[in-house]
Amino acid sequence: MPSLQIRTIEQPDNAALAVIIRQTLTEFGANHPGTVFYDSTTDALYELFQTPGSIYFVATQDDQLLGGAGIFPSDGLPAGTCELVKMYLLPQARGLGLGKLLIDRALEWARQAGYQQVYLETMPELRKAVRVYEKFGFQYLDGPLGNTGHFGCDIWMLRSL
Repeated sequence: MPSLQIRTIEQPDNAALAVIIRQTLTEFGANHPGTVFYDSTTDALYELFQTPGSIYFVATQDDQLLGGAGIFPSDGLPAGTCELVKMYLLPQARGLGLGKLLIDRALEWARQAGYQQVYLETMPELRKAVRVYEKFGFQYLDGPLGNTGHFGCDIWMLRSL
């Protein structure tokens, strides 16, 4: 993808990212309570990712924001564990390997930050994403870890770094 850039989130990215996240969840019928659709932090991701131990990467092309993915030290996770969060892409950015690039970047950052495991939560409606996570070596868990507040997610996965 010519002119593709992956960089860390900036404050002006907030509005576009919130739209991408909510439109994607709506597109797949996953815009229900207990998901990031209703999470107030979805409108302030730049501020959220100022939390120590976190980072959020965005992908842009020709100054258009295409999506992003982050690492966050979610409440209640075991020591040395972070969460892969808010991995969303515009429809035209899917199927091009961009999701893989974002996940690779996020996992490498987590490894360098000293995390030993990466957790994620998702839902069956996002089955294409689940297949990607499986390819990255995420293993299914029987229940949630930590206290993300996303009771609408019922697929939990974990990967060692």
